[in-house]
Amino acid sequence: MVTKRIIPCLDVKDGVVVKGVNFEGLREVGDAVEMGVRYSREGADELVYLDISATREGRRTFADLVRRIALGIDIPFTVGGGIGSVEDAARLLDAGADKVTVNSAALANPSLIGEIASRYGSQFVVVAIDAKYVEGRWMCTTHGGSKFTDRELFSWAREAQERGAGEILFTSMDHDGTRAGYACDVYARLASELSVPVIA
Repeated sequence: MVTKRIIPCLDVKDGVVVKGVNFEGLREVGDAVEMGVRYSREGADELVYLDISATREGRRTFADLVRRIALGIDIPFTVGGGIGSVEDAARLLDAGADKVTVNSAALANPSLIGEIASRYGSQFVVVAIDAKYVEGRWMCTTHGGSKFTDRELFSWAREAQERGAGEILFTSMDHDGTRAGYACDVYARLASELSVPVIA
């Protein structure tokens, strides 16, 4: 039986955790380190921090914040946003992150997945996929959901796994922040088609 893990995903903008609905209308909800400490104390198995504006703003992910998070919590955590090279990944892992997640850069340059996995191992690489249901298909987006691609969710997830992803983090843009539950049928299909863990 596969062990279930509780993994809160925290969207971060300017060092502050934010929440929105369908990737829009962001509002601040708390300090990134303090919320990580709270989730850790309340029994979370891992955390994911996503710098949601890094790619759109063309900057690197928050290494200084990663160092503070690493000092404040005692559970594994993944960091993503603005990672466009092996060097970017190395900087965050060196700062204390346990894993990195790539999204936009991996869609633009799929070989990046294998490059990071070759240096650090697949267990360090999470591929995040933000997708929206459009005319009967789940289509992948980049840049925080602001740009559509011609890549379809399931085929891209399979390719990401083949290229070395150790986990897939899927977010349905249609369900995000709505409190209407998860796209359970999509997660079930991903789980059936992939051999790596799928994070909701």
